[in-house]
Amino acid sequence: MNQTLFQAAALIVPLILAIVFHEVAHGRVARHFGDPTALERGRLTLNPLKHVDPVGTVILPGMLALAHLPVFGWAKPVPVDPRRMDNPRRDMMLVAVAGPATNLVLAAVGAVLLGLLARSFGGAGEAEPAGWAGFLALNLVNFVMINVFLALFNLLPIPPFDGSHIAEGLLPLPLARAYARVRRLGFALVLVLLIVLPTLIKGFDPVGWLVGPPVQWLTGHYFALADAVAGGSGR
Repeated sequence: MNQTLFQAAALIVPLILAIVFHEVAHGRVARHFGDPTALERGRLTLNPLKHVDPVGTVILPGMLALAHLPVFGWAKPVPVDPRRMDNPRRDMMLVAVAGPATNLVLAAVGAVLLGLLARSFGGAGEAEPAGWAGFLALNLVNFVMINVFLALFNLLPIPPFDGSHIAEGLLPLPLARAYARVRRLGFALVLVLLIVLPTLIKGFDPVGWLVGPPVQWLTGHYFALADAVAGGSGR
């Protein structure tokens, strides 16, 4: 397999899985709290075709990876209507938390599967598997890292990320209403902060400053779990 295609496939497949589960988790929790909008629109499915945004899920992450910039993406947002919920402020926070929480659970699943794969090849201290097994191992490594990054990245209190819904629910009502008005500028704000300014200003890296350290710390613990499952003492 061409090395570029190999790397791209091993990145895009885990990213699609992570994003699809993230979005479905939002919809399922919203339904639990009285809002069946996602179900009514056929979005409570793991079929990626229902969730994938060609630009946000495939093209942009690929371009960012090639440019060695922080890789992030998005799916078509699962529709949520707070007006149909029992307690909109509280329930929207829990709906927002559901996505990142699901990604952290998926990262743990990926770490265990990576450990089991390594064990089948003799443990963590043995040579890296090649061929299809090497491709699967790279997918699992990326799956762990992408899920951890997606979880923590989405907790940034910047609209439209999940962290903004959590912040809005925690703020006093007058401040929450003012904060909600920023939401319409959210996507433009994300592009400016995370792509435009880092490109124009050398050393300006808000993702690296805010998300990088906790991602590295948490990812290290997940890979330690993989090593424990594999029967090794370290990656």
